[in-house]
Amino acid sequence: MTSVAAYAAPAAKAPLERTTIERRDVRDHDVLIDIQFAGICHSDIHQVREGWGEAIFPMVPGHEIAGVVSEVGPAVTKFKVGDRVGVGCMVDSCRECEHCLAGQEQYCVRGNIGTYGAVGHDGEITYGGYSQKVVVDEAFTVRIPDGLSLDVAAPLLCAGITTYSPLKRFGVGPGKKVAVVGLGGLGHMAVKIAHALGAEVTVLSQSLRKKDDGLKLGADHYYATGDPATFTELAGSFDLILSTVSAPLDFGAYLSLLKAHGTLANVGAPEEPIALNLFSLLGGGKTLAGSMIGGIAETQEMLDFCAEHGIGAEIELIAASEINTAYERVLASDVRYRFVIDTATI
Repeated sequence: MTSVAAYAAPAAKAPLERTTIERRDVRDHDVLIDIQFAGICHSDIHQVREGWGEAIFPMVPGHEIAGVVSEVGPAVTKFKVGDRVGVGCMVDSCRECEHCLAGQEQYCVRGNIGTYGAVGHDGEITYGGYSQKVVVDEAFTVRIPDGLSLDVAAPLLCAGITTYSPLKRFGVGPGKKVAVVGLGGLGHMAVKIAHALGAEVTVLSQSLRKKDDGLKLGADHYYATGDPATFTELAGSFDLILSTVSAPLDFGAYLSLLKAHGTLANVGAPEEPIALNLFSLLGGGKTLAGSMIGGIAETQEMLDFCAEHGIGAEIELIAASEINTAYERVLASDVRYRFVIDTATI
């Protein structure tokens, strides 16, 4: 075991504080990663505050991890010391079920093992990226292309793949009209990726406060959902609407913006249940869908795509001592567009 500096929440809703955790010794197929940057995802806040249900504490959050391999196990074939790598939202799965065998480990029948706040197959609790080192099986580690700086690549391991996967799944490309709901950590990546895929992109945000940013990121249009006229003007406009927000929406209103056979896909995860009148789906044969991150192979595909198109996250680099303040700023929508921790400051 190796002692590693980290930031952890000692209990639900408690401020994060500096501590020491133990990382396992490197096994045959493991890589030891010196973490350089870790993104702050809204999911971290939901879990630290038990917004999604009971959680395991102490908790070291962080599933947007970018760093460099410093040691490899004797059976490792994918990586060598010095490689630039990333780790996303999961670090293991059963590897035997139909979904794992299809490269959809996130939908593992037995449940994937989360990068933090989970119990691994070895019975040990997982700790995430708000730390200086992590040991991960090579099968759940991805390569970060040389064309991407590690700091702007870190958020791609969650925000990037979470938006890339449904955009690809629902056939986004030239000739398609896509709306992105919310221009935050997820939404700004959705705009960049949908634009690079060749779609006509519209941002639907509560106000026009971030309009200039949205257009610079690649949006063709920008509308305020706080203006009722938006829903009249855009009725029946979109092939796909990707909702990235974690607040409950008026789903009937947003479904009215879809063309016949259009899809409203959700990657945001509100803490509260939603109400839905099914007639808003029946009229027009529309689809209400969900999507959760992506498999390991698709995550690598996303990183390669982003490197090819020069896409990284828009980040604000912070010291570890600023994590608690950053959480409050995320809740106040006061970040453009992803906080990233410089783990050298832990």
